[in-house]
Amino acid sequence: LAYELLQGPLARWSHTDATHVPPTAVLVHGILGNRKNMSSFAKMLVEGFPSWQVLLVDLRCHGESAALPGRPEAPHSVASAATDILALLRQLKLFPRVLIGHSFGGKVVMSMVAQFPARLPRPVQVWVLDSLPGQVRAGGGPDGADHPGELIALLRGLAMPVASRNAVMDAVLEAGFSPAIARWVVTNLRPVPGGSPSAGPFSWTFDLDGIADLYSSYETTALWPLLQQPPAGLSLDFVKAERSTFRWGGADEAAIRGAGHGVHLLPNSGHWVHTDNPLGLYDILAPSF
Repeated sequence: LAYELLQGPLARWSHTDATHVPPTAVLVHGILGNRKNMSSFAKMLVEGFPSWQVLLVDLRCHGESAALPGRPEAPHSVASAATDILALLRQLKLFPRVLIGHSFGGKVVMSMVAQFPARLPRPVQVWVLDSLPGQVRAGGGPDGADHPGELIALLRGLAMPVASRNAVMDAVLEAGFSPAIARWVVTNLRPVPGGSPSAGPFSWTFDLDGIADLYSSYETTALWPLLQQPPAGLSLDFVKAERSTFRWGGADEAAIRGAGHGVHLLPNSGHWVHTDNPLGLYDILAPSF
């Protein structure tokens, strides 16, 4: 996997050998995203907690990981995405204290913990940002717009390469998706070899066929057994956006609380919690650092 390790100023200077590793958090992006989506929030964390370091990854089929020579092969699933990160952590000789996953990434970090035996080697705090542990009854906004599965299908149907980013934006808008989604999607375009960064032509940075498999796995993967029988050493909390695209409320939220896990409301935020209200999210997560 492609990754980036951000270190607070005290982490850089106070841990000078392999036996003294700074406390580490892992941030995992959502579907169709990349590690840059979380970088501003990661910088906020290491500025606020300067002895910590934060690992950002590009999930399989996403960002720079999609083009690596040794990129992960199928099957593409929540569980295999989690296994990738665990393998990277072993390679880097890191055992994180905090795992933070947004949306699809929320299920990935839960799956990482689920792949451990009944007891964790050390205590771990997991934060799931605006995602649920069971089957996804996805709609985009309140009117059903911006559904991720429909967006993936649309993008797979666009002929590549394209002459301009605007051509993709127009296609996404014409299909009924929001301007914010259209602007976000085109950040995943890159010039083809020999093309111009400004004039194109452009193609995707990600592997859309693999992403379609990942999203299908996300919709059907159920991690309720983890909540009902968590390994010793796990603390698990959920952040619910006030304007969430998920159907929080009702049985799912009650089941999370009933299993002894926290649900924290983030006000003034839609699904993109780390950009809609980063200060509020920081305040919720801060006790874990």
